[in-house]
Amino acid sequence: MKKLMLAVIAVAVMSTASFAGFGAAVKLGAGQNDPKGMKDAHKAWGGDLTKGYGVFSLEGLYEMPFAEDEANKIGAKIGFDFYGDNEWKNSALDVKATENTFAFPVTVYYKRDNGVKNISFWAGPGLTIMRSEVEQNADKEGKNKAFFHLAGGAEYRFTEVFALGLDLRYNFSAKIKKDGDLLSDRSGFGGALAARFYF
Repeated sequence: MKKLMLAVIAVAVMSTASFAGFGAAVKLGAGQNDPKGMKDAHKAWGGDLTKGYGVFSLEGLYEMPFAEDEANKIGAKIGFDFYGDNEWKNSALDVKATENTFAFPVTVYYKRDNGVKNISFWAGPGLTIMRSEVEQNADKEGKNKAFFHLAGGAEYRFTEVFALGLDLRYNFSAKIKKDGDLLSDRSGFGGALAARFYF
């Protein structure tokens, strides 16, 4: 009896695993960017201000069906986002400040997987941990911020292995502060083209 139960459990696990899968993505897009601290310095002291709106991302994911219909899936993904640098410099004052920002978004989502040669849709909530580092001349300091986001998108599955999609995300209160002063704000919408690979 025990052997029979173990066999049934093993078949169930293998069946589930056969419809589950890992994936990875490379994404290129843009997002909201308000370098408040540098804007204030630029307004007060002049110089040159450059804003970085681009975002380059790497992503890993795992999906599995949660109903008899294999098209209904739940998944989880974690990303590594590299944001374009913000820079303010004033040659007359011999000052140069550069803000480098990166983030780790984690998203849990529902996906309607319509298979190969079709468009599939996904959406879900998540949490992002963002780090912003400001380097001014020889000084460097960093601040962390955790905030919620909503994400969703659509993809066209060319083959079992490859899909091309459009991902959207809204960041809630993605504000980096120091001593109560707002330094940078990444709140709002962002979007990216995603080349996604399934294993």
